[in-house]
Amino acid sequence: MSFLLICAVALLASGLTFFSGFGLGTLLLPAFALFYPIEQAVALTAVVHFLNSVFKLGLVGRHADRHVVVVFGLPAIAAAFAGAWVLLRLSTIGPIASYSFLGRDVFIMPAKLAVGSLLLLFSLGELLPRFCELSFAPKFLPLGGVLSGFFGGLSGMQGALRSAFLARSGLSKEVFIATGVVVACLIDVTRLGMYGRMLAGERGQLDYGVLTAAVLSAFAGAWFGNRYLKKLTMKSIQKIVAVMLFAVASGLVCGLL
Repeated sequence: MSFLLICAVALLASGLTFFSGFGLGTLLLPAFALFYPIEQAVALTAVVHFLNSVFKLGLVGRHADRHVVVVFGLPAIAAAFAGAWVLLRLSTIGPIASYSFLGRDVFIMPAKLAVGSLLLLFSLGELLPRFCELSFAPKFLPLGGVLSGFFGGLSGMQGALRSAFLARSGLSKEVFIATGVVVACLIDVTRLGMYGRMLAGERGQLDYGVLTAAVLSAFAGAWFGNRYLKKLTMKSIQKIVAVMLFAVASGLVCGLL
């Protein structure tokens, strides 16, 4: 059961990342956490996300906008270090609230509440008609890089904020996707370097069979997503971004993710 569910989530979520720019880590972590301790779930998800980003880089990386990678990616790298450092500090803070949902205890954590609240603002901005024509000027890209990198290092959920900025920056869908992949790789390398001790401590307990299957499933999802990319318009991608942003943000705020 665990094998099939995790592989299915990896396949579907990886395909969606080509359209939305995020989703694999957000959806895969809860799937792993259903069957493994949270420490192992984080480690397994981080490895799958990184390897999948490298695979996608080979598929579409040539379309990346170098200028956007620099002005967005470099601040993201620096902020990812800061986010990972804060994560180590916040890990000692307990939940600020709790409640029961479907027979299980749900805890609202400070970091997830902060990230989820911010993502709700972005998703509502995309879904409300008055904001449909909103675009971020190039001068805001460094800020987007800082936010994406920081929260990527803090929670691993880097792609939602990255997509919220890049999707309204005048990029074509191919350039939008490729640029997001390059930036994702930069942040992944940074945060995995900071998570090194955790990964080293868990390596003897990792389920390498499930890990390998999840990586291959994510590769397959990325390949299918790339093949059918041209069937979507940039407007469609923006709507998918908004819906997924809202779903993820709601789950974070409520403590369900």
